Amino acid sequence: RMFIQVCLYFYCKCLWRCLKFVVRKLTGRCELQRICYNTKPGAARTMKIEASLKGSKSKRLQTSVSVHPDAIEKTIDDIMELKKINPDINPQLGVSLQACLLQIVGYRNLIVEVEKLRREPYDSENLQHEEMLLKLWKCLKPNSPLKARISKQWCEIGFQGDDPKTDFRGMGLLGLYNLVYFAEWDTEVAQQVLSDSLHPKYSQFSKVEWEKKKFDKAIGYSFAIVGINITDLAYNLLVSGALKTHFYNVAPEAPTLTHFQQTFCYLMHEFHKFWIEEDPLDIMEFNRVREKFHKRILKQLQNPEMALCPHFAASESLINM
Repeated sequence: RMFIQVCLYFYCKCLWRCLKFVVRKLTGRCELQRICYNTKPGAARTMKIEASLKGSKSKRLQTSVSVHPDAIEKTIDDIMELKKINPDINPQLGVSLQACLLQIVGYRNLIVEVEKLRREPYDSENLQHEEMLLKLWKCLKPNSPLKARISKQWCEIGFQGDDPKTDFRGMGLLGLYNLVYFAEWDTEVAQQVLSDSLHPKYSQFSKVEWEKKKFDKAIGYSFAIVGINITDLAYNLLVSGALKTHFYNVAPEAPTLTHFQQTFCYLMHEFHKFWIEEDPLDIMEFNRVREKFHKRILKQLQNPEMALCPHFAASESLINM
């Protein structure tokens, strides 16, 4: 059976190469040209270009998706030369390929940057780490001074104990970076979500609505712990490649850490709404709700036109929810 599968694989591969050869002869254009000329900019085009380069029999084309950003222009020249494409006759092709390669290479580099933050543990002896943690408190609780670095007050923003450093073990500094970004960049929403998470009855519903919907059974969740958990979700979406659809549609060039953090803010906001809609009986249902939410996001990202947060106005959408 395995022998038959191997034979079928090579047969299809050879057939596909023959088909591409015939199409090029008929159209006078290589596969890269056909993709750039027939597919509009965005995830659809970039993902096709990426697949074409990775699937090429040429090592030079295969390695073009992992070059240094500074080498992209030289790489484009090499591709044009290898494919025997006259840049003077096809000036737009080089521009389109460059944009796609910037996104492809940028996505790979973003994974490296995010992974580095995830692997870096929180160090209470590091002044920068401590300053970021205190900034998180000030953004979320501006009217409640922190009485001590190690304090039960941390539980008020959703940490499990009196020293938050132990809660960052799973996601390292990445969890803290995301929480601080959310609290600082979209403070109004972060404070609203925190307030809701502390109460069994969500503030944007009236008493009549609560009684009608029987939301009295629903309870809050630990804001900071959920933020670290959603960081894990965002991280897995990134590493698996699922976020390519979103980033290739919203980042005209290389996606950056800021794009990733804005995506985290969006996911926090959407999960908060989803939690309310699901109306769980207790916190023990968290994993079920999270998995259902994860599947919904994955389904959305299967659409090549999808952009999770093209303009990201979480504050306005939460207020109008």
